[in-house]
Amino acid sequence: MWWTILIILAVIILAVTIIKTRGNGVSEKIAKCIGENSVIYTQLGCHACRIQEEMFGENYKHLKVIDCFYEKDKCEEISLTPTWMVKGQKYTGVQSIEKLKELTGC
Repeated sequence: MWWTILIILAVIILAVTIIKTRGNGVSEKIAKCIGENSVIYTQLGCHACRIQEEMFGENYKHLKVIDCFYEKDKCEEISLTPTWMVKGQKYTGVQSIEKLKELTGC
């Protein structure tokens, strides 16, 4: 009986910890810097785009985002999403924060 209560309590504590840390993403300063030095092309319904967004958490709002579902005219040269445009170069797929910091000089 006590073991069951301890296990349930441990699971609840773990879940609360994960929920609190999830979505914090990258710092506001880094997100703003990446946003000033890049553009991310996404598309409504893109699972990989959602993963990339979750990596930034609430600071995703600081990025320059073009949704190719709504802005098709701006995505003529984009074949896959997410695609990052940094210094005239395209980088397709989910990029790590470290890679984006390296590419943008942030």
